[in-house]
Amino acid sequence: MHERVIILDFGSQTTQLIGRRVRELNTYCEILPYNKFPHDATDVKGVILSGSPYSVYDENAFKADLSQIRGKYPVLGICYGAQFLAYTSGGKVEPANSREYGRANLSAVDNTDLLFKGIEVGSQIWMSHGDTITQLPENFRIVASTNDVQNAAYRVEGEKTWGVQFHPEVFHSIDGTKLLDNFLNICGCAKDWTPASFIESTVAELKAKLGDDKVILALSGGVDSSVTAVLLNKAIGKNLTCIFVDHGLLRKNEFENVLRDYEHLGLNVIGVNAKDKFYRELAGVSEPEQKRKIIGKGFIDVFDEEAHKLKDIKWLGQGTIYPDVIESLSITGTTIKSHHNVGGLPEKMNLKLVEPLRLLFKDEVRRAGRSMGMPEHLITRHPFPGPGLAVRILGDITPEKVRILQDADDIYIRGLREYKVKLSGEEARRVLAAGVPADMQNGEIEVSLYDQIWQAGTVLLSTVRSVGVMGDERTYEHPVALRAVTSTDAMTADWAHLPYDFMAKVSNEIINKVKGVNRVCYDISSKPPSTIEWE
Repeated sequence: MHERVIILDFGSQTTQLIGRRVRELNTYCEILPYNKFPHDATDVKGVILSGSPYSVYDENAFKADLSQIRGKYPVLGICYGAQFLAYTSGGKVEPANSREYGRANLSAVDNTDLLFKGIEVGSQIWMSHGDTITQLPENFRIVASTNDVQNAAYRVEGEKTWGVQFHPEVFHSIDGTKLLDNFLNICGCAKDWTPASFIESTVAELKAKLGDDKVILALSGGVDSSVTAVLLNKAIGKNLTCIFVDHGLLRKNEFENVLRDYEHLGLNVIGVNAKDKFYRELAGVSEPEQKRKIIGKGFIDVFDEEAHKLKDIKWLGQGTIYPDVIESLSITGTTIKSHHNVGGLPEKMNLKLVEPLRLLFKDEVRRAGRSMGMPEHLITRHPFPGPGLAVRILGDITPEKVRILQDADDIYIRGLREYKVKLSGEEARRVLAAGVPADMQNGEIEVSLYDQIWQAGTVLLSTVRSVGVMGDERTYEHPVALRAVTSTDAMTADWAHLPYDFMAKVSNEIINKVKGVNRVCYDISSKPPSTIEWE
């Protein structure tokens, strides 16, 4: 069993990011609701308290009993976590005169403090809080300040307990990773959680768990299901059968390309062309949720039909990852939604579930894939909606509309992959922090637009006819909208600032080459208030 750090979640939107940063430092951690600490565990090395949308003095604020944690484990409180430690120890936390949000710089640092080892005055940090600690308890000592926040960081005398009112987990905090690394050193962590160690231990566990049993796995072409397949294949080989269903709503040539990739990986894959079935059942349907339900049920039916052609299947493999597991629980630890990727299949097929990636974040999945020698284009593939292009066609679905969208989208995605940009400074740090592979030379990195962004796609406004002029005649064809966003977890997202020359080239190529399109738009809305997908 790996040693671990426990992150107690008080509801912050950056809790997962804390976990990712700790994992990047080769230390296994788990995120648990604030009131679910595993007091009987013997492998816990330290505890991190997350931020929260509440103020510590709110009646409904999440409050944890830390009496059996403080003094027993090293503790680091971040933002709300720091304020909660101070407030419950007799300090004062009050609304700040002005909201403390954005970049700041440390104006004073205690260099003798272990948490701030190697961090100097002037280091940039990121603040995001409406409250501030106005008075520390008697046994709390300041270890860092900014010009506006005197109690930016403190240590509790006589304990291995610290609090910081800034966010070391975000990339804007230049030495944030260093601070977290210092905390792991304080915890005495061995830092042996690596992709290679994960693969080795997981394959061994799968061999012991599955034995000579047979497993069936639904593939999507995405990184999660692909890495799951390769891991299972390493463990059980011929006893794994994968099914890849073409519902007619994949990207252009994706069915053939993905099958070719899987063949090269040595996987036993059954490709099922079910286009006609899905087109038939989607005919005349425009309502987005109805589309999703039809596609979801259709996929289950096709998968179930193919599975019944196989004998002695006992397990269903799924590419569930750690954010799916976390998001399946409310802050109180009660289940609020199923995290299973293929809803209804385990019950319907009477199969047991095997989910080898359920402990990993998305970037760790990619690291594991690279360690197993998987092709980079599979590893870096953008998230793609389960219903596919059905939710990117506004209106009903027809083969002709799918053709138009596939052609336009293909030009857009290929363009993003081919267009290279050089980055430096904070932009380069952000891209590298997101796990994009790149070599830095002379302070610069070169990456494709595709690898800089979280997700990109094209939307067909099939219910709109836009007037255009081509040659000497008017046209009445469809507009398409291009979408590209930056994000870390898709819970929030900003629209990507794509270069104008790239936009001009792509727009021109789409209009000239895609019959049925005479106008290209770019979506510059962020999430919230807008979603990433249009439907």
